[in-house]
Amino acid sequence: MTSIPGITEASVVSLIVAFVLGLLIGFLIKNVIKVGIIILAIVIILIAVGAITPTSVEHALMSLGQTATQAESKVSTYLDLLPYNSIAFIIGLVIGLVKG
Repeated sequence: MTSIPGITEASVVSLIVAFVLGLLIGFLIKNVIKVGIIILAIVIILIAVGAITPTSVEHALMSLGQTATQAESKVSTYLDLLPYNSIAFIIGLVIGLVKG
């Protein structure tokens, strides 16, 4: 097996890892959006039927927003670990979003 100068096994492995991470995160984002749309439809139906009020939904969203702010500060440390500047990651992300 001949090797190409400048391309090492470590660089190939890092490209593969970046691609797979992008693919998985793309799948995750697409599925989270799907779940969000389903939850929105359920809430709209419950409001239309009169089972819940828009005020109760507003309070729940405000509480969720406060919790999301706390979670965002914890998640931001992990986002720095992603190779989002890698073209392999971006390609994997796009494929994950499209094929998810």
